[in-house]
Amino acid sequence: MDNTTRSKLSRNAIIQAALIIIGRDGPRRLTLDAIAREAGVSKGGLMHQFRSKEAVLRAMLEYQAEYFDTFSQHYMTEAGTTSPEANLSTQIAVAREAVTTQKSVAFAMLGAISEEPGLLSMFKEIDAKKIESIKTEAVDPELATLRWYAARGMLLSALLGQCSLSDDERQRLFDRLLDSQQWLTHNKT
Repeated sequence: MDNTTRSKLSRNAIIQAALIIIGRDGPRRLTLDAIAREAGVSKGGLMHQFRSKEAVLRAMLEYQAEYFDTFSQHYMTEAGTTSPEANLSTQIAVAREAVTTQKSVAFAMLGAISEEPGLLSMFKEIDAKKIESIKTEAVDPELATLRWYAARGMLLSALLGQCSLSDDERQRLFDRLLDSQQWLTHNKT
């Protein structure tokens, strides 16, 4: 195995170990020593890949962003031909997926942000572009924005453990948010 492949595998093992630790033990238990143990690498090997805990956290966020970007692209391919608001539908579906996978990839975001709140800034520009795409395609840009924020609110409340909805209730609400026919508005006067 060449060095590039070995390095990629090592980086991925470290990121996966960090995700496991956050999901199992919570973000406060995420230390370089714990990551090295979980990944089965020496601390020196870990430090070769990531110079600091913040670098591991940033990599987890990038991994998470890549995961949901891939999910988004697949969903957009399908929704783009059937939905009048494909960007909105895609982003609501991404929020639903994040709730479903919260103990793995989506939980990384919460853990990383709790440790290094400044890392959240990397998503502001991305979200602004998503909102602009949603508004551009929408018949009612304000309603589309409201639907997007409702989906994000359900995601964040679930991630924070503050959602009192059952899984079935939450899924029904996501279904309603995704159903553009329920949100048709009459002409504004």
